[in-house]
Amino acid sequence: MARSRFLPDNFTIALVAVVVLASLWPAGGATGRFFEHLTTVAIGLLFFLHGAKLSREAILGGITHWRLHLLVFISTFVMFPVLGLLLRPVLTPLVTPELYTGVLYLCVLPATVQSAIAFTSMARGNIPAAVCSASASTLLGVFVTPVLVNLVVVPNGAAGSSLDAIWHILLQLMVPFIAGHLLRPWIGGFVKRRAAILTVVDRGSILLVVYTAFSAAVIEGLWKQVPLSALAGLLVVCVVLLALALGFTTFVARRLGFSKADEITIVFCGSKKSLASGIPMAKVLFASQAVGAIVLPLMLFHQIQLMACAVIAQRYARRPAVDDEAMRAHARKIA
Repeated sequence: MARSRFLPDNFTIALVAVVVLASLWPAGGATGRFFEHLTTVAIGLLFFLHGAKLSREAILGGITHWRLHLLVFISTFVMFPVLGLLLRPVLTPLVTPELYTGVLYLCVLPATVQSAIAFTSMARGNIPAAVCSASASTLLGVFVTPVLVNLVVVPNGAAGSSLDAIWHILLQLMVPFIAGHLLRPWIGGFVKRRAAILTVVDRGSILLVVYTAFSAAVIEGLWKQVPLSALAGLLVVCVVLLALALGFTTFVARRLGFSKADEITIVFCGSKKSLASGIPMAKVLFASQAVGAIVLPLMLFHQIQLMACAVIAQRYARRPAVDDEAMRAHARKIA
């Protein structure tokens, strides 16, 4: 029997299981330090493999569609932070201050790559533009997110200086990514044929970070500080943010006259936030004991966006095929 689209996937179930494990048996002391080192290695390997997988053609393939990419950039790095700040007086009473700090953090993160492209493909959108836009968002996030963290999330500089944060992210994330990309002519084929390896490393590294982060947070008393009412409030906050983001990207894309295929790309790339980039960045940007509360809103938002976008992608996919021909004609016109 096929699983309902409204039920969580296996990875989400694994995330919940890891949170429960860290809550019951948190890793502290020497064990905690071991998991910290193991997590650092796993994250480096993850970005190394992503660098080896991503082709230069994919990076350059849709770069000429600058209006689409600019709108996605504005949605990701301007609209989301502005929404987070404007809604703070209304939504803060629903959650704890620490959780709303996590909400602001998810607002300054780059777009996700894999699921944005997958949903764009499912909905018959502009896939080359989605690959380019989502990949560019991830790469730009290395530089933009630390700056926005210090401007939006912790204006008093509690997360450290932007330059220092950028340096640490470059060292831990981008150096392995660039190394993998430079070695792509020799190992790219192997990585492509062994896609399951990347999936295991991708999900395994996130699970390690979540376990390490929540272990430190639980030891510091996370669950004593986060009541059930705050978790329910956080669900409302995430739903409101996603609904506004989806509404904004859809309205602006149609208002500016983008084709349906481009609209799909804008909606799925401009409304999503990256769990794969967000959790490793949080580990660099924030103190270990604070990471658990910081990433909790991101984890919840991630699941909500997957469920909502799955429904939206299926609705887009049911449109008449004539829309695809109109998209191709539009592409030939601007080429």
